Amino acid sequence: MTELTETRLSETLAHMRATAPLVQNITNFVAMNIQANVMLAAGASPAMVHSSAEAAEFAGIAQALSINIGTADPAWSGAMEAAATASVAGGKPWVLDPVAVGATGFRRTLGARLLALRPSVIRGNASEVLALAGQLRAGRGADAADSVAEAEAAATRLALQAGCTVAVTGPVDFVTDGHRAARIRNGHPMMPRVTALGCALTGLVAAFTVDQDPFRATLGALAYYGLAGEVAGRSAEGPGSFQVAFLDALHALGPNDLTAGARIEEIPA
Repeated sequence: MTELTETRLSETLAHMRATAPLVQNITNFVAMNIQANVMLAAGASPAMVHSSAEAAEFAGIAQALSINIGTADPAWSGAMEAAATASVAGGKPWVLDPVAVGATGFRRTLGARLLALRPSVIRGNASEVLALAGQLRAGRGADAADSVAEAEAAATRLALQAGCTVAVTGPVDFVTDGHRAARIRNGHPMMPRVTALGCALTGLVAAFTVDQDPFRATLGALAYYGLAGEVAGRSAEGPGSFQVAFLDALHALGPNDLTAGARIEEIPA
């Protein structure tokens, strides 16, 4: 690894824990519990605030925002837009998880409206990133029907057009801000067997981006998450025990462990 990842990767985790950022999460019903537990185990402070009566006001209090459109409805979509607008106005980072964005007209419209509000980071699977970039594919709901490699070019274009960092997650993650790019090879095959672990990652990325370069922060968050999966996989006997071991690993891993265990391949610009 080069100086960008090797020297500073541990700093992303150390800074997040020292800051213990308050992160507002507008996420789906399935993800709320596991996402809150993941963020607490990692060292962040999650708040699940989605009501249109307070979403924008709370965004003024929080240090970062994550938005997941998994179970959005018209009321929630308005709260999402209001919170994102407030975050941008306050100079705070926000992360978009465009769950199944290509599946319906409602999701495509909502995705486009949120994209126009300039997220700091977009994190999704390959089919979601392709759809958000205007290349509709045949994803199965929230499941990817495309490989990460197939979405890399679209992710780079989307990052340049939206002025943000784009993370395409899968067996090998791809992260780019249009000028820098890297692949992350940390993770474990059991991770997709535990519901909403991908959704929970979005909240963690938001926590990492507080007062940090979004590209480097996203690399740190994804490598740390994947490494925790590898540690959990050593003792887990199935998805149930994996979830418990995963939370324990997030809590136990430190900055030095991240530097030693991260497997990141930087891609020349």
